[in-house]
Amino acid sequence: MNKADIKKVVLAYSGGLDTSIIIPWLKENYNNCEVIAVSGNVGQADELEGLEEKAIKTGASKLYVLDLTEEYVDEYIIPCMKAGAAYEDYLLGTSHARPCIAKGLVEIALKEGADAIAHGCTGKGNDQVRFELAIKHFAPNMPIIAPWREWDIKSREEEIDYAEAHDIPLKINRETNYSKDKNLWHLSHEGLDLEDPGNEPTYEKPGFLEMGVSPIQAPDVPTYVTLDFEQGAPVALDGEKMSAKDIILKLNEIGGANGIGLLDIVENRLVGIKCRGVYETPGGTILYAAHSALETICLDKMTAHEKQKLAITFGELVYNGQWFTPLREALSAFVDKTQERVTGTVKLKLYKGNIIKAGIWSKYSLYSEEIATFGESDYNQADATGFINLYGLPIKVQALVDGK
Repeated sequence: MNKADIKKVVLAYSGGLDTSIIIPWLKENYNNCEVIAVSGNVGQADELEGLEEKAIKTGASKLYVLDLTEEYVDEYIIPCMKAGAAYEDYLLGTSHARPCIAKGLVEIALKEGADAIAHGCTGKGNDQVRFELAIKHFAPNMPIIAPWREWDIKSREEEIDYAEAHDIPLKINRETNYSKDKNLWHLSHEGLDLEDPGNEPTYEKPGFLEMGVSPIQAPDVPTYVTLDFEQGAPVALDGEKMSAKDIILKLNEIGGANGIGLLDIVENRLVGIKCRGVYETPGGTILYAAHSALETICLDKMTAHEKQKLAITFGELVYNGQWFTPLREALSAFVDKTQERVTGTVKLKLYKGNIIKAGIWSKYSLYSEEIATFGESDYNQADATGFINLYGLPIKVQALVDGK
C-alpha cells in the first residue's frame, strides 16, 4: 500500500477511545485524507447517541449508521445458538458481531469508492482477524489500515493523552477505562483490575454491570419464563409471538434482573495470549439453556453427540474470524438439518444467577414415559442379556487371550 494513493478511507467507527483518535490520526498520517465513519448498529443503544456530531467534529466528512440489528440476530446469533456454539464457555458476543459489521463496512467502502478501510482493533486482539478476514472475503484487494499496528501509541493511557491533546471528548476517564464491547447480545469488560486473574470482579459496585445485577442483588423469589421454538429458532416468549430480536431484548431485561449470564473467564485468544474478561450475556444464556433443554428430547443420541462435537469446531471458527468460509457454511447446513424437529416449549425458573429447568414439551419428543418408567411397561428386560453378551464380546475375548 502506497500512502500517497490513499485519498479516501472508510473507518469502522464506534465512537469509543480507539476510533475517536483514529480519525485525526489518519488525517495526520495519510495526506489529510477524507475519512468516512461507519457505525454498525448491532444493538449498542445509547452508544450511538451524539455519534454523528462527534465523528464530524473530530474530522470525519460524514457518518453512516447502519441498522444491522435484525440481520445480526437472524443471520449470525440464531445460527450460532442452534449450533450450540461457544468458545471456552464464551457465547461469542463480540465474535459473531464483527463479520456482520465488516460486511456492512465493505458495502459502504465500495459504494463510496474508498481507497482503504481502517479499523481500531489492536494488534494483540482477535477482532483484527475477524474484521480483516471478512473484508478479504468481500473485497479481496482492498487495502486495510490498522493504526494500532503502525502508530507509536503503546497503551490506553497514551490514547487518552492523545485525545486530550486533540480536544477529543471522551465518555471515560482513567479510573473507568475498561475496554468494553456492547451489543444487543452481550457486554464485555477487560482491562484495569481485571487484568489480574486474582482480583474478584466488582459485580456489586454501582456502574460496573450494565445489563443486569449481581446474583446477590437479584430478587429473593424466582421468575419463570416460557420459550417456544420452531425448528430450533425462538418464536414466542411467555406465549407471545415475537421476533428473535425482541425475544433476546426481553430476555436481557428478565435475565439481567435475576443476575443471569455472568461469565468470568481467562480465554485463549487466537493470537496466543491468555486474556481475562468478564461478560454479561443475560438473554443469550437463557436462550442457549432453553434450546439445549429442548434438544434433549427432540434429537436422537447419535445426532446429539455428533452435534456436540461439531459445536466446538463451529465455536472456534466463529471466534477465529472464519465466518465466511466453506466449513462454517457446511456446518450450518448440518445444524439446520438437525433442527427440523427441534420444535416445542421450554419452561425455565430463574433464581439468583441460576437457570433451573421447569418443564419441556414437544410433539416430536423421543422421550417415552411408557418405555422409561420404573413401573410396568412393554419393555422386555430379558432382551438385555443377549445385548450385553454381544456388546461385551470383544472385552470377553480380550480377557481370554490375556489369560493365556
